[in-house]
Amino acid sequence: MAPHSPRPHRQRDRALYVETTIRAPLERIWQLTQDPEQHPRWDARFSSIVPTEIRDNGAQEFRYELHLGVHTIKGTGVSLGERRSARGERTSALVFTTSDALSPLGPGRGYWRYIPTDDGVRFLTGYDYTPGWGWLGRVLDPIITRRLVWWMTAWSFDRLRLWAEEGTEPERFPLWRAILPGAGPRARRCRSRPATQADTIMEDAPSSLQVIDR
Repeated sequence: MAPHSPRPHRQRDRALYVETTIRAPLERIWQLTQDPEQHPRWDARFSSIVPTEIRDNGAQEFRYELHLGVHTIKGTGVSLGERRSARGERTSALVFTTSDALSPLGPGRGYWRYIPTDDGVRFLTGYDYTPGWGWLGRVLDPIITRRLVWWMTAWSFDRLRLWAEEGTEPERFPLWRAILPGAGPRARRCRSRPATQADTIMEDAPSSLQVIDR
């Protein structure tokens, strides 16, 4: 896959998008991404995910943490995974929020899609959020925060790819190693925009996102 880097988002579509192709069985990718014990092992945006309650519609409520050394950001969320596509595609929808005044991200919503292809599985996400930190966060978000969040997401996707394809456990590549040259996850291997621009990123979200985003 050709390298892609974040490009400035149009005002009407500031949502983040990350896509990669993983040459591994879909069931393997589903397990590594849907299991709350496995998910934070590869996803640098989370240090822990703890399920709390299952809703009547099957949606899973959870608590999450992100350890930053001097501070731990805490929040809550709801996710719902579906396997209903006749073509074998799957989706997972998510909403999250935090009351932590130090979090650069406020409430947000997003989705994952798992699309089988001849080359493997297209694994992609689209998500958006309200910046934290008040007026300062709104100023810094398009300049720094949103670009950093995209990079962390893409780097994590490539770390997941290496785990699913090669069996390389994500702990072998802690986040600080991203600054070093050599083998390892690289955000630039991921696509930063959809192949087509017919819809905005969040308009392509699965219907399950509307079910939990209430």
